[in-house]
Amino acid sequence: MAKSKGQQLKEVAILDILKTYSDEEKPLNANEIAEKLAEKEIFVERKAIYRGIDALIEYGCDIIFTRTPKAGYYILDKIFELPEIYLLTDAVQAASFITVKKTRDLVKKLDGMLSEGERKKREKGLYIDNGHKCENEEIYYNIDALSKAIGERKKVSLTYSVRTIDGNRKIIFKSKEYKVSPYALIWQNEHYYLVANNDKYDNLMHIRLDRIRRVKATKEPWRHFSEVSIYKDFFDVADYASKSFQMYSGELTEVKFRCHISLLEQVVDRFSDKIFITNVEADSFIFSVKVNLSSGLVNWILQFGSFIKVLSPVSLTEMIKERISAVEAVYEE
Repeated sequence: MAKSKGQQLKEVAILDILKTYSDEEKPLNANEIAEKLAEKEIFVERKAIYRGIDALIEYGCDIIFTRTPKAGYYILDKIFELPEIYLLTDAVQAASFITVKKTRDLVKKLDGMLSEGERKKREKGLYIDNGHKCENEEIYYNIDALSKAIGERKKVSLTYSVRTIDGNRKIIFKSKEYKVSPYALIWQNEHYYLVANNDKYDNLMHIRLDRIRRVKATKEPWRHFSEVSIYKDFFDVADYASKSFQMYSGELTEVKFRCHISLLEQVVDRFSDKIFITNVEADSFIFSVKVNLSSGLVNWILQFGSFIKVLSPVSLTEMIKERISAVEAVYEE
């Protein structure tokens, strides 16, 4: 006698039930699995469930039998472990370049990898801050188009918008058209950036992806990054990001600092193991590193006040002095 459609799908249905409803804290016994199968209009005896689980285990599914907290089965072979799901969900929620709609969609997909019990625990802590999320729904298509253009080494045309205040004291966006050579996408300072070159200049520009619209690939070959950067054979994204502060571009220069020992964590977090420590004193250390001289670097230095001092180059110390004088002038008015 031929198997019914439900019987043919028994093993698939059991696997789906274990993925959806079971976990280490909530194993399912044969009776509970049979009840879930019945909801799918698949009616089987307990022995058939045991045979189905054995077949799944033989196939390679990581199904575990436990006696605590009760006798039953749960599945381990999930794409992501529970802490990994939490980590990815938190990253999606925190990313300002992901819109509210897409945040909810991505979180829903990630939660779909959890069991019912795990999902209920997660929902209690789910919070999406709508205030800092972008509203540009094009960003996902733009990422795809820009990634493709980078891979094919083609220029792209795009519209870039920045905020301004109109005559009615309302905040509006002002747009400008660009044709650029795209080199890399970088996530830094809670924003996603395109690193590219405008043919009018011999340098790199940084463009926030949430401000980009209407990306169109062209048939025109890009300008090679070796003409506008220090990189020759390939564009080292990680190295470039470590040298850029707040995504400001600038001239690559070796800078020497004296730092209070209490800043060691912040320094290593920022520069990793690329720093060269030349001297260690009682409560301070001296190190050098190659970075881009920019307003972003000045901002980073000034946040630590007297706990950090630039020893060289003179050009950077002058930039810092000018910034301090400008701030003093504001408060003397």
